Amino acid sequence: MFVGKDQLEIMALLPILQYPDERLHTVAKPVEKVDDRIRQLVKDMAETMYDAPGVGLAATQVDVHERVVVIDVSENGDDLLVLINPEITWYSDEKQVYEEGCLSVSGIYDKVERAAEIKVKALNEKGETFEFHADGLLAVCVQHELDHLDGKVFVEHLSLLKQNRILTRIRKQQREAKKAAEKVMV
Repeated sequence: MFVGKDQLEIMALLPILQYPDERLHTVAKPVEKVDDRIRQLVKDMAETMYDAPGVGLAATQVDVHERVVVIDVSENGDDLLVLINPEITWYSDEKQVYEEGCLSVSGIYDKVERAAEIKVKALNEKGETFEFHADGLLAVCVQHELDHLDGKVFVEHLSLLKQNRILTRIRKQQREAKKAAEKVMV
């Protein structure tokens, strides 16, 4: 179902797990029942994504290991797509390369090759099944977020050399942030 960020009600910002947190490698379980708890999770995830700001967020990234994704690739942030128990039912043979980033891998961007077009089947926040075709940025975003639900982060599509460089950079940033925090406490 598509709604805009202006239509979201009572919500809470959720903490986003940061790579290399091991919880990002947890495979999400299917949602058993689309109920008020799941609808609240969707609202909270949407607010978190818009606030970050990002164009997609998987429940795994907020340490909820259920198959829920929110996406909004619109220019104005007014076309929220909610995917519950999403599955890609078809991938095109044609590939495309996009420069991807991730709310769980702050400040890191790199090119990833994915299917240029896909077909997706999911439930909306009412528990109704729907299907759609995606290409361009939407196709990239869906594949990226479904990777999260399967316990995979986009940097794992990169060469081992690039993965190691990214880990080194992130660990350095974490050390510098810790030192800065310690100075503030003194």
